[in-house]
Amino acid sequence: MRLLVALFIVALPFRVAAETCPQEARQQADALAEQVRRWDDSYHRLGQSPVSDELYDQARQRLADWRQCFPAPAAADDQPLASSRGTLRHPVAHTGLEKLLDDQAVGAWLATRQDVWVQPKVDGVAVTLVYRKGRLRQVISRGDGVLGQDWSTSAGKIPGVVQQLPDPIDLVLQGELYWRLDDHVQSAQGGLNARSKVAGLMNRRQLSDADAAGIGLFVWAWPDSTATFSERLATLARWGFTDSQRYSHPIQSLEEAAHWRTYWYHHPLPFASDGVVLHQALRAPAERWQASAPYWAVAWKYPATRALALVRKVRFKIGRTGRITPILELEPVRLDDRQISRVSAGSLKRWQTLDIRPGDQVSITLAGQVIPRLDQVVLRNPTRVELPVPDPRNFHALSCWQLDPGCEEQLLARLTWLSSNQGLALPHMGRETWNVLIQAGLIAGFLDWLTLDAAQLANIDGFGEQSRARVLDSLHRARQRPFAHWLKALGVPPVARNNLKGDWHTLVARDTQAWMAEDGIGPGRAAQLSAFFHDPQVKALAETLRMAGIDGF
Repeated sequence: MRLLVALFIVALPFRVAAETCPQEARQQADALAEQVRRWDDSYHRLGQSPVSDELYDQARQRLADWRQCFPAPAAADDQPLASSRGTLRHPVAHTGLEKLLDDQAVGAWLATRQDVWVQPKVDGVAVTLVYRKGRLRQVISRGDGVLGQDWSTSAGKIPGVVQQLPDPIDLVLQGELYWRLDDHVQSAQGGLNARSKVAGLMNRRQLSDADAAGIGLFVWAWPDSTATFSERLATLARWGFTDSQRYSHPIQSLEEAAHWRTYWYHHPLPFASDGVVLHQALRAPAERWQASAPYWAVAWKYPATRALALVRKVRFKIGRTGRITPILELEPVRLDDRQISRVSAGSLKRWQTLDIRPGDQVSITLAGQVIPRLDQVVLRNPTRVELPVPDPRNFHALSCWQLDPGCEEQLLARLTWLSSNQGLALPHMGRETWNVLIQAGLIAGFLDWLTLDAAQLANIDGFGEQSRARVLDSLHRARQRPFAHWLKALGVPPVARNNLKGDWHTLVARDTQAWMAEDGIGPGRAAQLSAFFHDPQVKALAETLRMAGIDGF
């Protein structure tokens, strides 16, 4: 279940430096607090998870950081469980769990404790089970940790909940009701919304036999027991609570804790889980338990698969063919040991649908564990910032051969393609070098570089002799490249090589029908080829190449 992080956050040392206090901290803290409050209500009262635990935890941490930035106004009392409060008092309060952020924190916690056990952190709904003379009498939902709802009627139908103990004793247990999953691998399948399913079923007035059979129970606390941890597990197993013993292991080091965390993340379990819980066997007497994080147990969540990123800036990248790609510049976030500071929004249409503006907070994942991917907008900046959005009608496969207003991006992309391995394969002529030449005023058109000489390059500040020699050598090599390479460098629509036989004049002579007569060329590609070879600007480029003595022109 979701942890009581609010109390833990208050105890964090002050760590927010001035540079980590963005303007959003003052403008959006209240909006973020309200969003977190709605998530709390939906999660704890309705049993629904509108946002993943990972994003929730990060949102709470960001809220805590922002409130430290401007601590003067008193923040409202933060009670995540307030809306889930019930009417039945727990015999023993449900404690929360402090979430340790990394292996250093886990190592520090373990260093001061002995007789520690590790269990998977089952992703379900917490309950109290009350037995009288061995018979299950009451099942209480967690609620706010002190008061919960009466789930006894539904729990009485669940085969996975022991109804009659073999020993006629009075007993209070705490555990997690979970949805049974076959060979569930958390790293591959995620949580599958299993917790919400159980919460929804338990909140119904009637629970069907089929649904009841799908619910299991993991007991993680026997508050009144004075036995050792292993003795508790053995007794629970004898009573029928076998999960507790099966999925509990003693550990003595960070390495062992990390082993089980990794193992359970990547290996099959019968339930969804979102990390591990470390239990110290020695704990406070049950009457002293409170609805807050205790000293004897902590959670270590699985590696984050999502990051909550704050959008700093939105810029529009225009590619060689005129495609407009919105790029989100982010406040750097870490995900899977990588620092991410930008992500593509995909297409202009998708960006317009999502309407992402500076100050918005978005969810980021890694595609194939490598490429940052935008998932969704989590929270919008109440202040909608106006942006200069390029008009897609102005950019296409035949636009921006010159440095006209608004054409800087596309012309630079064209030059970068020209010198790449897909074009002329010119060494030492990457995007940055082309940009230096443009900024120096030496290139205003696609082929202006053909006439550059050493004297012109010598006027570029910071452009050393070696750099000038490399550039001139590459430009000389360009003149020697074959005609087929030059066609690709110009950006001819892709076709099979044998469809581009002949010189420039031969290709220009073909109309759309002639192109369609070539093998593998349909109407759409034929129209693109005809438009390319008959475009006035492309014809002018071809004439420049002819005058420069380039083969085939």
